[in-house]
Amino acid sequence: MKNFDISAIFNKIADLLEIRGDNPFRVRAYRKAAFNIETLGKDVSGLSTVDLMEIPGIGSDLASKIEEYLRSGRIDAYEKLRQEVPEGLADLLNVPGLGPKTVALLYRQYKVKDLEELERLARDHRLAGLPGIKEKTEGNIIKGIEMLRRASSHYPLGRILPMAEEIARYLRDKAPVDRIDVAGSIRRWKETVKDIDILSTSKDPGAVMLAFTRMPGVKETLMKGPTKSSVVMEEGIQVDIRVVEEDSYGSALAYFTGSKAHNIRLRELAAKAGMKLNEYGVFREKDGKKLGGREEGDIYRLLGLEYVPPELREDTGEIEAAAEGRLPRLVELSDIRGDLHLHTSWSDGSQSIEDLAETSIKRGYRYAAVTDHSKGLGVAHGLNEERILEQLKLIEGLNRRLKSFRVLSGVEINIKTDGSLDFDADLLRRLDIVVASVHSGFKQPGERITKRIVTAMQNPYVSIIAHPTGRLIGEREAYEMDMDAVLQAASRTGTAIEINAYPLRLDLSESYARAARAKNVPLVISTDSHTAGQFQNMAFGVGVARRGWLEKSDVANTLDCDGLLAVLQKKRLKK
Repeated sequence: MKNFDISAIFNKIADLLEIRGDNPFRVRAYRKAAFNIETLGKDVSGLSTVDLMEIPGIGSDLASKIEEYLRSGRIDAYEKLRQEVPEGLADLLNVPGLGPKTVALLYRQYKVKDLEELERLARDHRLAGLPGIKEKTEGNIIKGIEMLRRASSHYPLGRILPMAEEIARYLRDKAPVDRIDVAGSIRRWKETVKDIDILSTSKDPGAVMLAFTRMPGVKETLMKGPTKSSVVMEEGIQVDIRVVEEDSYGSALAYFTGSKAHNIRLRELAAKAGMKLNEYGVFREKDGKKLGGREEGDIYRLLGLEYVPPELREDTGEIEAAAEGRLPRLVELSDIRGDLHLHTSWSDGSQSIEDLAETSIKRGYRYAAVTDHSKGLGVAHGLNEERILEQLKLIEGLNRRLKSFRVLSGVEINIKTDGSLDFDADLLRRLDIVVASVHSGFKQPGERITKRIVTAMQNPYVSIIAHPTGRLIGEREAYEMDMDAVLQAASRTGTAIEINAYPLRLDLSESYARAARAKNVPLVISTDSHTAGQFQNMAFGVGVARRGWLEKSDVANTLDCDGLLAVLQKKRLKK
């Protein structure tokens, strides 16, 4: 949890520095540090000063601030900044399209300090005419505030799942629990969640309640009972725990995992079969005899259904499929053979190519693609033609030394506003994989963005379209586009579409992934990793794929290297 706390403070420092008009390089340093700490993959609390300074973007100054927070729970430099910049101004930076200069201007002109005041001025049309603000901008500001309000009651899964898992680990160590699971929408891998649900069994429920309400990070205890309690963590999220009898654990786990709609369907099936279903078990209606409930599989077996994986319990056809024995055999994390969207220190990543290969091998992969940014993304130190060729030569040499593993040469190439690419065909054909993506012009009309992406897919050397809708969960809406037209073009051209596993992207979404499967679109799951710790995000991408009903055969990077390249390079043969 400390990683998230420190990352949040560093991001807030960056926000306040931006509003104050500070050096942009200093602002960028805090953002990079925040990102790398949040995705580190290990707890900063156990790291020495030397270890901290090995984290990309962390020098002696930021390392000392991390240690200051770990000692005292605060960072003095941040507290001083909060005194200089009115509280609430940083929230305005979360509104899409509002930059630090505009926020500072709004404060000077109208003393705007919060979202409510900003919304009132936008609805009264008092902002248009200020530098950089037009009537259309006012409408976008209102839409952005509405998006933020919708997101404020839900948290991205990527931020909450690690916290939930840490709470479960803490209780395993500190409380007399026997079985324990994270349930609710987290177990269904929903992209956003409202709260954390923990379910357990114990011979001493009172001791579990005591350990739970006294665990680190609890801000407030809402309720403490003999078998269930609720707390609010310092991050603002509510956590609920229930201790149930061993004989009812399976039925309780099913009850507290399934969506409301899925659970209603199960209860209806039980009623039709003369049974009663609740969190305590399955009972025969006529005499109340308990028929099952110790294991989760009991519920589905007694209702005449195949076991429904948690990710599918949304009442989107899984009940019918389970009744007819046609549920998909969902892709597993262990099925993934390699990651196809990875950045190194050649552009904006932190690992060398050699380190990237080592990290991939440790994960059991058979291949990994180096896809550093192309020259069109200068802010990410994108590679020009000469550097691409230099990198290609290095990769060829590395592959001659490696055994049973291959580094795939590639690039993440920018799709320009007219659909053209940074490099010509002569260069692209030399690469194993070409990942194309949109990094600019997000506010273009939907038909323009759709045409850009479709045009890029018509290039015979474009293998994959990355993070296709451009969304950032809770921060940036997807750009306008005709996804049906994009998927049809992908199917027609044989271009793969990426499920980007970065927890704030999860792009494609589950619904689009399912639609892609129906159109026989090749799909890949990649992490877009910039640091070694981000490789573990593959689990989030697999979670999306499972919610999208994808099987192993639907995901190209479950194949061996030759099979993968045959799929991704098939379109080159049509040229």
